Amino acid sequence: MAAKERWRGGDVGGARAVLEEAFLRNPDSEEIWLAAFKVEFESRELDRARMILARAREHPPASTQRVWMKSAIVEREAGDAAAEAALLEEGLTRFPTAWKLHLMAGALAERQSEVERARAAYHAGIKRCLDCVPLWIAAAALEEREGALARARALLEQARLKNPGQPALWLAAARTEARAGNAKAAEAVLARALQACPDSGAVWAESIRAAPRPARRSRSVDALKRCNDDPAVVAAVAQLFWGERKVEKARSWFDRAVTLDPDVGDHWALYLRFEAAHGTPEAAAAVLERAVAAEPRHGERWQALAKDPVNAHQPLGTLLKKLAQTIEKDMAM
Repeated sequence: MAAKERWRGGDVGGARAVLEEAFLRNPDSEEIWLAAFKVEFESRELDRARMILARAREHPPASTQRVWMKSAIVEREAGDAAAEAALLEEGLTRFPTAWKLHLMAGALAERQSEVERARAAYHAGIKRCLDCVPLWIAAAALEEREGALARARALLEQARLKNPGQPALWLAAARTEARAGNAKAAEAVLARALQACPDSGAVWAESIRAAPRPARRSRSVDALKRCNDDPAVVAAVAQLFWGERKVEKARSWFDRAVTLDPDVGDHWALYLRFEAAHGTPEAAAAVLERAVAAEPRHGERWQALAKDPVNAHQPLGTLLKKLAQTIEKDMAM
C-alpha cells in the first residue's frame, strides 16, 4: 500500500494524504480506516488515532470487531482503564462471539488484579466461543497463577474434550505439569499428545526438548520421519546440534527453519542468539536484517513479546534482540 511505504519512509503527511484520497474512493473500507489508525498510533498521535476510530465506530460499514478491538488498545496505551473497559463491554454487546475482545477483557481485569472479574471474562468468552483455544489457555493460566493447579488441569482437560486434536492445548497441559514440578505427569501428557496429534510439529519439537539428553537424538529422528519439513521440528533439531556444539550443522538447520517459514519470530530469535554466541558480528547482523525484512507475526514467545503493552512502538529489530536475549533460557536443549 502506498500509504505504508510513505509512512515507513518517515513521510507521515504523505501517508495521510494517500489515505485521505483512499477514503474518498472507498469510505466503507475497514482496511483503510485501520491503516489510517495505524499511521497515527505508530506515530504516537493517540488523539488522532482515537478520533479516527471513533468516526469508524459511528460509520456502520466500518464498525467492525477489529475497529472496536483497536479502540480498546488505544485506551490501554493511554492508560485509561475505564475507557478501555467501556469499549470492550460495548464491543462485546455488538459482537458477543469476538473472542479477542473477551481475551482483552480478561487481560484488563488481570492487570487490575481483579481475579474474579478476569475469571468471569474468560469463562464468558469460552461459553460463547467453545472452539477458541487461546481463551481456554488464558483461563487455565489464570488458575495456575492463583495456585489452583487442579482447576487449571481440569480446564485444559475439558478444553481437549471440546477441541480434540488441538496441539496448543496439549502443550499447555504438559507445560503446566512441568512448571508444577510434575515431570512424570508432563511426560505422560506429551506421550498422549503425540498419539492425539501425531503430525504436529509443535508437539514433536516439545517432545524433543523435554526428552532426557541421551534420548533426544532418537526422538528427533522419529520427529523428522513424521514432520520432515515442519519448521518447529527443524528448529528443535538445530537446537539439538547447538547443544552438542556442532556449530555448522546447527547453523544450517536454523537457516532451514527460517527459510521454511520466515513468519515465526521465535525461530529468528533463536537463530540470532545462536549467531551472537557462535558466529561473527557480521553474521548476527545479517540474520537480524533478514528477520526484520521478513516481518514475522507468529511464534508463541514472539507474539507474547510483541503484544505486550510495554513493548508498544518498539522497532522490530529491537524486539528481536530483546527476545534473543531471553529465548535461549526458555528453549534450552
